[in-house]
Amino acid sequence: MFAKLQETLEDALAQVAEAADAETLSRLRSRFLGRKGRLTSLLRQTGQLPADQRPAFGQAANQAKQQVEAALAQAKERLAAGPAADQGPDVTLPGIRPRRGRLHPVTQAMRLVLDVFTRLGFDVVQTPEVETDWYCFEALNLPPDHPARDMQDTFYINDNVVLRTHTSPAQIRVMEANQPPLRIVCPGKAFRRDSDVTHTPMFHQVEGLMVGADIAFADLKGILTTFVHQVFGDDVPLRFRPSFFPFTEPSAEVDIGCVVCRGQGCRVCGQTGWLEILGSGMVDPNVFINVGYDPDEVTGFAFGMGVERIAMLLWGIDDLRLFFQNDLRFLRQF
Repeated sequence: MFAKLQETLEDALAQVAEAADAETLSRLRSRFLGRKGRLTSLLRQTGQLPADQRPAFGQAANQAKQQVEAALAQAKERLAAGPAADQGPDVTLPGIRPRRGRLHPVTQAMRLVLDVFTRLGFDVVQTPEVETDWYCFEALNLPPDHPARDMQDTFYINDNVVLRTHTSPAQIRVMEANQPPLRIVCPGKAFRRDSDVTHTPMFHQVEGLMVGADIAFADLKGILTTFVHQVFGDDVPLRFRPSFFPFTEPSAEVDIGCVVCRGQGCRVCGQTGWLEILGSGMVDPNVFINVGYDPDEVTGFAFGMGVERIAMLLWGIDDLRLFFQNDLRFLRQF
């Protein structure tokens, strides 16, 4: 919160220094100091801090508001005085600070997810975005006539080459090249022919895989429970709901208690109190056979999640397309 306060103060001072007319100053006053202004909103969040940090944060927030007020007053006097080119530059004016860049919210969510799993001992791997049918489908227990292929809305380059529809081909590539035990996550882009408020033709996923001699569903539950609590908080409930995926058996969707209504039921969760965040399951023995593993000797689990979905839940974003429109007014909030 202190870092966010400092960043907001620097952004306000930079924009006030660049203001060229009184109308712009009025908008900036509302944006930063109004009832719903950014500094006002930060000050209202003081109660969320630990008790021993509240006085210092409250004092810092009030000082920030005073600095912005002073900068606005000085800018108003400057504009009222009119141009003074013949007097040379006014060296007493505050300098114009370059605006700081920000990480895209999808990048922030991706880094958060990977940070959790790397601390749990998973290695990060990258695999190709353009895949053969074997890696994207057949090796994952999806033969050409499998009905689940219809759900993928695939971009075909030719009959045998596709833009990957998920990051699950990482399972096959890593297992082909390595012997167990394995513990990996694969972040990256995936592509499907779909576009609406909750789907885009290009999106980001994180695939996870753990293989060893005695990996059980209990290990899957433990890893994913830790992940959910690390990302969304220890008080967020979760459940494993039976589902179907061709390359895992048994399979489960993971739901968390709605972060908007806290399980009471709302429009976001369809009045159920639950939100689905990822799919998971035990690796199907046929997948092990396809990579040369003996399913009688090893077991494992896999999981996959959409990173945009995680970002939407973390920050209360209701339209997936906002991530890709490059509207600076949206991106600067992060």
